Amino acid sequence: MKFPPLLSPCLSWKRMVGVFFLPFILPAFAPRFKQEGSLMLGTAHPPQPRFNWSHLTPLELKNRSVGLGTASTGRGKPHFTLEGHRFLICGGSIHYFRVPREYWRDRLLKLRACGFNTVTTYVPWNLHEPERGKFDFSGNLDLEAFVLMAAEIGLWVILRPGPYICSEMDLGGLPSWLLQDPRLLLRTTNKGFTEAVEKYFDHLIPRVIPLQYRQGGPVIAVQVENEYGSFNKDKTYMPYLHKALLRRGIVELLLTSDGEKNVLSGHTKGVLAAINLQKVQRNTFNQLHKVQRDKPLLVMEYWVGWFDRWGDKHHVKDAKEVEHAVSEFIKYEISFNVYMFHGGTNFGFMNGATNFGKHTGIVTSYDYDAVLTEAGDYTEKYFKLQKLLESVSATPLPQVPKLTPKAVYPPMRPSLYLPLWDALSYLNEPVRSHQPVNMENLPINNGSGQSYGFVLYEKSICSGGRLCAHAHDMAQVFLDETMIGILNENNQDLHIPELRDCRYLRILVENQGRVNFSWQIQNEQKGITGSVSINNSSLEGFTIYSLEMKMSFFERLRSATWKPVPDSHQGPAFYRGTLKAGPSPKDTFLSLLNWNYGFVFINGRNLGRYWNIGPQQTLYLPGAWLRPEDNEVILFEKMLSGSDIKSTDKPML
Repeated sequence: MKFPPLLSPCLSWKRMVGVFFLPFILPAFAPRFKQEGSLMLGTAHPPQPRFNWSHLTPLELKNRSVGLGTASTGRGKPHFTLEGHRFLICGGSIHYFRVPREYWRDRLLKLRACGFNTVTTYVPWNLHEPERGKFDFSGNLDLEAFVLMAAEIGLWVILRPGPYICSEMDLGGLPSWLLQDPRLLLRTTNKGFTEAVEKYFDHLIPRVIPLQYRQGGPVIAVQVENEYGSFNKDKTYMPYLHKALLRRGIVELLLTSDGEKNVLSGHTKGVLAAINLQKVQRNTFNQLHKVQRDKPLLVMEYWVGWFDRWGDKHHVKDAKEVEHAVSEFIKYEISFNVYMFHGGTNFGFMNGATNFGKHTGIVTSYDYDAVLTEAGDYTEKYFKLQKLLESVSATPLPQVPKLTPKAVYPPMRPSLYLPLWDALSYLNEPVRSHQPVNMENLPINNGSGQSYGFVLYEKSICSGGRLCAHAHDMAQVFLDETMIGILNENNQDLHIPELRDCRYLRILVENQGRVNFSWQIQNEQKGITGSVSINNSSLEGFTIYSLEMKMSFFERLRSATWKPVPDSHQGPAFYRGTLKAGPSPKDTFLSLLNWNYGFVFINGRNLGRYWNIGPQQTLYLPGAWLRPEDNEVILFEKMLSGSDIKSTDKPML
């Protein structure tokens, strides 16, 4: 972008007034023109640039040597370059692990058709190494296939491999088995943590090496950790990770990503600093300018929406506000990444949680009020951004893909049920322990403990009194099969009535999602932590059942003796029914308005949590996960049975 001379006679008085008032009407961008305390004025209304990147796509750019870099015109206007050509990153976030693999191509094509040139994704350590030393990059976790598909479609890729990613995921994407040793300090150069990181990177990074730009792949940049400026516990940690990536052969541009107020504390020497923000306002780029005056601006996360929490409201953001912000980024040639372009779903137990005085889980939907909906449908934001990006593109945008069809299936009512107590014999062998053992330290999964789901603690007692237990996150307390109360972080004791005979004390504890942000991740052990006592006398001799709800469990459960569903049943139980999808299954949304709290499993796949406190009222069911005609539906309802399970072609979030 070329600026006219400050005293050019060609300047009209209107343009001179515009120049004079630039710091007041665009204070957020003023730092770009400040040098050594004096204000260098640019034009108040720069012309909208037009870009031609048709020759700068993964398929077209064959001769490669320098990759993504930075340069300056010498007039105080740094910019990105790709193979020496001026380049603006127009990115959108899509997380492969939150989208059914069958729909990756559809979502990526929609990103490209909207005018974006880059896709960004996190890499979740906890999903890729669910047990210590056991790695999974198959199926929906096939990172390489996702990246190569992006290249085929014409998109560059920015990878964000952590090890910590936040992303509203359980423990911020860190494996829960890291919590087994209380001496291991997360996100530091603590020996136990770095040893685990080294082994993970030894497996992950060799997969990334051939995907890099200079190897002919689409990866143009790699992010070092994530938002460390807000954590900032160890000054040597970020330099350690920087070197760990370089040592393993990462040669593309490295960057950090922090909130605008934490850029200074999160910055690492030799790494490009980028910021995350909700909106552009006064002094947005001040700290970033202090860190690197000679580098182009990159907004690594522009939040076009927000995540939802159980019991909270559904968040939305006005499409016009998003359109205006992206227009400003383009006008001032600020590279950006919209978070999220497509949010997807927290399938299964992958959701995280917040704790600002109270532990609150993230809902199943990760719709995020994003540019595409949870099911990949177009929104007002999509069409506004497409129109904007098309207006600055020198070449036509690709054709917009067709909508993914939806269906409304006949209502179904579960016909069979199985109380939890009748299902215990179909679980893996229980653990017998003198004292309660928290979820992560259970001696299962080859010593890696349990990551998600429920744990049932069982003990015979012969007298009542004041029961005390530290249960995380939510525990239902039973005498035999009758619930007598709830335990959680704010309610750690309850009264057990006097007993005539000995009874089974049963404590069913659910992990509702580990905190994914802040120093609190260090103390996110789940289940019962510590002793259980009645009248200050510790109980001993527990039988502990692990309810991980894996597909193998549901395969075994089919051979159980299921019973006809009664009119009403109170307490935890499994309910089984059949969804008739016809010959050509399509996407739908399950509505469980008559049910209370639990999880839905379709053909053994965990769709996620439902809860009548809202805000989310429907669960997204991908048609790609349905079989033609009959599909097994199992609900694990914790509280009280409902009636019909309905479907709809529109979500209720």
